[in-house]
Amino acid sequence: MLNRAAQPLVRLVDRYLPDPYIFVLILTLVAFVAAMAVEGQSPVAVMVMWGDGFWGLLTFSMQMLLVLITGFMLASTPLVKGILNRLASIARTPGQAILLVTYVALIASWINWGFGLVVGALFAKALARQIKVHYPLLIASAYSGFVVWHGGLAGSIPLTIATPGHFTEQTIGIIGTGDTIFAFFNIAIVLALFVVVPVVNRLMLPEEKDSFFVDEARIRDPEVPEITITRPAEHLENSRVLAWLIGFSGIAYAFYYFVQEGGGLNLNIVNFMFLFLAIVLHQTPRRLLISLNEAVKGGAGIVIQFPFYAGIMAVMTDSGLAQTISSGFVSIASAETLPFWSFISAGVVNIFVPSGGGQWAVQAPVMLPAAQELGANIPRVAMAVAWGDAWTNLLQPFWALPVLAIAGLKAKDIMGYCLMLLIITGVIISLGLTFL
Repeated sequence: MLNRAAQPLVRLVDRYLPDPYIFVLILTLVAFVAAMAVEGQSPVAVMVMWGDGFWGLLTFSMQMLLVLITGFMLASTPLVKGILNRLASIARTPGQAILLVTYVALIASWINWGFGLVVGALFAKALARQIKVHYPLLIASAYSGFVVWHGGLAGSIPLTIATPGHFTEQTIGIIGTGDTIFAFFNIAIVLALFVVVPVVNRLMLPEEKDSFFVDEARIRDPEVPEITITRPAEHLENSRVLAWLIGFSGIAYAFYYFVQEGGGLNLNIVNFMFLFLAIVLHQTPRRLLISLNEAVKGGAGIVIQFPFYAGIMAVMTDSGLAQTISSGFVSIASAETLPFWSFISAGVVNIFVPSGGGQWAVQAPVMLPAAQELGANIPRVAMAVAWGDAWTNLLQPFWALPVLAIAGLKAKDIMGYCLMLLIITGVIISLGLTFL
């Protein structure tokens, strides 16, 4: 039944969803028009906001590019390829492959969102090399695990409000993760999604005659040609000693970071670990560089699109449009329904401001005073914004770019299935935030 219900959505998305680059251009124009029409901003003022903010995500853009590159390099090492292939061999049927990749993506994303994006996509490719399975749904399943990230260990909003000195501390104080990430309502939502998302993905699997099987040549790992060393420089390029001295130095720092400094997972340390593990496991600089050359081919979308999203975020925040959207939903809320409307408003804002930390900076000044005035549960409202941010990532191609680059697909190939998941998970999260 779900497969039949999903097919119209798949056809709709395939027909009308443009390339993510076109999507971000359209969003830019929509933000421009809305800022002028709703907030009364002049065209010149909007243009200045956009231009001033255009390069605001340069650090984050590089981090996301490195998520793709370092994850690809690590996954292409003989050891990791072997592990992924052995894990993929557990699945014997297409249905089992869909379930397995969804569970792996959910677990990895709950631990850390960057880790989940890369691991899910790379594991999906390992499965596709062993099992004939509908490839777009397999990749959509790998991406679907991302929906739980903001309710997990690396959720930026709950970690922000648990950190002394955060920008809303004078309003709400310090709220520990026991009231957010590890609160009953949040754990219940996560567990429900761990049950429902894999089942939905499995039920959307089409029959073999309607399936698209990826050409093995598209997902085959690059071969490392044998060479004859004739120059002194080639000894360095193929030196295990050089690679291991640098690689193990990086691993030693990561160990120190976790054990001595008590650091937690974040995007920088994930990229750091991926890079230096790849240096060690590739064994020689030359093998690493061959893998690097393959990895960078998929990064074009990140490089060109993220600056446009930075410009959109600047227009949304500086013009007051994001606050207006949030205030509109808050105005119809009560103490009991404020988490629900916070969730919905966060989902809408996330289409234009696809950044958890950035979104909290925009919505907290609206949501927190409303929660205090209405007597609503503040940790629940904060988590509602967090879940809204994660929820519409199923529709927003911003975060799917690394996954699509690794998989070699376009956004329209997977977003039909993600749209079905958006509807179902939206109901589950709404119920959990409102009634648990």
